[in-house]
Amino acid sequence: MLSTRRLNRVLLERQLLTRRRRMPPLAAIEHLIGIQAQSPRAGYVGLWTRLSGFRAGELERLMLDRQATRIAVMRSTIHLVSADDCLELRSLTQPAVARTSRHTRLRQAAEVDEAELERRGRALVEERPRTLAELGALLQVRWPGCDPGALAMGVRELVPLVQVPPRGLWSGGGEARHTSAEHWLGRRAEQPSRAALDRLLLRYLAAYGPASVADAQAFTGLTGLRENFERLRHRLEVHRDDSDRELFDVPGAPLPTDRLRAPARLLPEFDNILLAHADRRRILADGDLSVLSLGNGIKPAFLADGFVAGSWKLSRARTSVTLELRPFQPLPGPAQGELIVEAQRFLAFASPGLDGQVVFSRQRSPRRHRCFGRDTRQPTGRSPGR
Repeated sequence: MLSTRRLNRVLLERQLLTRRRRMPPLAAIEHLIGIQAQSPRAGYVGLWTRLSGFRAGELERLMLDRQATRIAVMRSTIHLVSADDCLELRSLTQPAVARTSRHTRLRQAAEVDEAELERRGRALVEERPRTLAELGALLQVRWPGCDPGALAMGVRELVPLVQVPPRGLWSGGGEARHTSAEHWLGRRAEQPSRAALDRLLLRYLAAYGPASVADAQAFTGLTGLRENFERLRHRLEVHRDDSDRELFDVPGAPLPTDRLRAPARLLPEFDNILLAHADRRRILADGDLSVLSLGNGIKPAFLADGFVAGSWKLSRARTSVTLELRPFQPLPGPAQGELIVEAQRFLAFASPGLDGQVVFSRQRSPRRHRCFGRDTRQPTGRSPGR
């Protein structure tokens, strides 16, 4: 039986969050099966918090060289994935991307032929990258009785669309323009196979396990995975959690004890560690996800003693930057001090050379901790390399 606290430590270790690793960014992206990236800069924060010496330019270069790209895959949400994973992940998660929605019903009511929509949509985005608004307007010429947003979303569901740079670049950015993954990467998509889905589930367990069938379905957005796990059972280890749920795992994966130290960490918006399980208690207390939710998004969060303990927000002015920490509850002194160090390190990464400060927002007497440019002196005496 694995306690909630031990599952927390196992998850942190496999998510590269117990210590920063010396690992190429592309290898980390593949280990994590992509990084959720609705927010254009989330991938940079997700890699910074996990990798030693990470620089934003490294990820920009991967995107410009087409070794990493942004595409809707798991749960039909935008992820930053490697070029090698891109088309296979999209093929495997196609049922989640193309799930029936109001857009589907609008197209059905307008008698839109999906095969023709796919063909016309693909030709338009391969002619040149387009925004969804541009794409919908062009397609409405053929189907004037259909909502243009429903037509554009139909192409998104039928064609593996990638968002091309400068969208997602740290140094610039821009509106989301799309082309097909096959055109962008110069590769052909393959039909999804049972072996490919098995590989995805084994990779999921290696990075997020031990996990239940429901957890894997929550991560992928797919249903009916029980059969796959039963077929793989002879290759897997089986554990139980404190609710007696069956948790599958790959043999030989790290299983640290609950005494493993968990350093303070900042997480980006939508980090998959918050969304990869049906039962999130190993990282997030019941009810706390609603505190992090903001409209259609999830705020950036921070970890203290391994668990989500609050949210954070970065605000920039012309010559200064403030990182505001909002704990759910008052933090013990040592945890607060370690979090200040981590926040200062992030300011040095995100806004080098600017006058920066760290602010705790929900205390009776808010304390401000100043840091300047790359000055990350450690008030707690802990090494910034953790």
